[in-house]
Amino acid sequence: MVKIRLTRIGRHKEPMYRVVAADSHFARDGRIIEQIGFYDPKKGVEGAEINEELALKWLNNGAAPSDSVRAMFSAKGIMTKYAESKKASK
Repeated sequence: MVKIRLTRIGRHKEPMYRVVAADSHFARDGRIIEQIGFYDPKKGVEGAEINEELALKWLNNGAAPSDSVRAMFSAKGIMTKYAESKKASK
């Protein structure tokens, strides 16, 4: 199963995160399928840079976002667009 989740990068006590699509069986910082964006906790959720096209592509293909990524996508309006596209396809 593919999940959209955060992988940690950055120095000791200065975390930065990549938003990636990865197989759920691999380790948190292990092999990824595709990078969707990145998130700096110092800048907050609004400072996160996410490629909206890639995020919607993976959501439409059945990838499940983690709780933190779902909150980030909701703040950016991506989950709303995903719900609208899902409703329109019915």
